[in-house]
Amino acid sequence: MVDTDLARDIDARSRLTGEFTLRSGQVSSEYFDKYLFESDPALLARVADAMVGLVPDGTELLGGLELGGIPIVTALSARTRHSALFVRKKAKEYGTCKLAEGPDVAGRRVTLVEDVITTGGAVRDATRALRDAGAVVQVVVCAIDRSPEGENPLADVDLEVRSVLTKADLDAVRR
Repeated sequence: MVDTDLARDIDARSRLTGEFTLRSGQVSSEYFDKYLFESDPALLARVADAMVGLVPDGTELLGGLELGGIPIVTALSARTRHSALFVRKKAKEYGTCKLAEGPDVAGRRVTLVEDVITTGGAVRDATRALRDAGAVVQVVVCAIDRSPEGENPLADVDLEVRSVLTKADLDAVRR
């Protein structure tokens, strides 16, 4: 069930209009600036609270994607008591040279945490890299799923998308 108050508050705080180029290269007339809700401690807490029930049983680690997934995974980790991973876009080239900062992922069930998914490019890249490192990755939990209704943009990597809100949910509160 959709939390319409949360949808209304996120929409009011983070929906921008104009011309925006998305990570995928698509051009959109609207943009959900996740940093506007992630930087609000009360709103971030509500998003994390809504995500708790979306985390699948058997999850061992929560993997937040750089950069927008990091504040959310931190708040979600505190609520679920699952250790957090901080997943970079690419492995750092110095020090430990890790892609995922935190506990070792080999053989562990990792649920990814993302802010906004449209085409899933960053999630797809992280999924492949974590699987290459031995992680079992089957689910991504996101705050907002902007993909076309009824489509899974990550089906090609066998990843289930579980979202707090969809674009349709946010559009509904504007009516």
